[in-house]
Amino acid sequence: MAYEYFSKDETPKLRSIFAPMRTLRLTFRLLFFVVYTARIVAEIWLRKTLFRADMRTAMRVRRRWARRLLKVMGVRLEVKGNPPDFPCLLVGNHRSYLDPILMLCHVDGYPVAKAELATWPLIGKGARLAGILYLHRESSGSRASILKLMHDKIAKGFAVIIFPEGTTSALHGTLPFKKGGFQMAARYRFPVVPTAVVFEDERDFWIGQDSFWGHAGRRFREKEIRVQVIYGPILRSEHMEDLMDESKKWIDKHLGGMNNDQR
Repeated sequence: MAYEYFSKDETPKLRSIFAPMRTLRLTFRLLFFVVYTARIVAEIWLRKTLFRADMRTAMRVRRRWARRLLKVMGVRLEVKGNPPDFPCLLVGNHRSYLDPILMLCHVDGYPVAKAELATWPLIGKGARLAGILYLHRESSGSRASILKLMHDKIAKGFAVIIFPEGTTSALHGTLPFKKGGFQMAARYRFPVVPTAVVFEDERDFWIGQDSFWGHAGRRFREKEIRVQVIYGPILRSEHMEDLMDESKKWIDKHLGGMNNDQR
């Protein structure tokens, strides 16, 4: 739910008064993001290079990064349910570039992300060091190799985080799910944990042709971004359709959470 704090007559004047403050807030947050992320990437690299730290250690450092980053960027995160601390396929709806970071605050796992992310300064390098699976969406061979990697990571005791809609959406429910991850989970009887990401303000959805920096520049000027992450039940089945249908049904049911709480 989006809130309007000023009347229509007051809004232009007050916005002009507060504009410098909002610009200063954005500048500070973006500088913090760059400097703090660079420091964390360097820390993970040094731990791995000099001390032979394993992926679990890197993920613990990443968890610290995610929690502090979200706090400084004004993201007020409320967690409901139990974040999984066991190997599983974690399945969420997709609203924003923040979605995987919101989960990585509490889950040591490998997000599956589009391959373009690998080229992003700092983020691409840091994500690879701390654990990520890159997918070339147009390549059938990449999809097959990702499913094998997903199996291998879960079999080794990690969670894997996917967004089976394949893109962000502002719908009240979810887009149709892609079935690959569910086929893999059903075949090997891996547990599936559905997860709902619920933003209070629909302006926080990153959709359409909006650029990353354009969207971030608008939303991180605001004092805070409020969001819930709701972890669902553990699902197990040898039937792909059951896992996919139950996950989608559970997520759709919880997507109106914060708005409903305000009514």
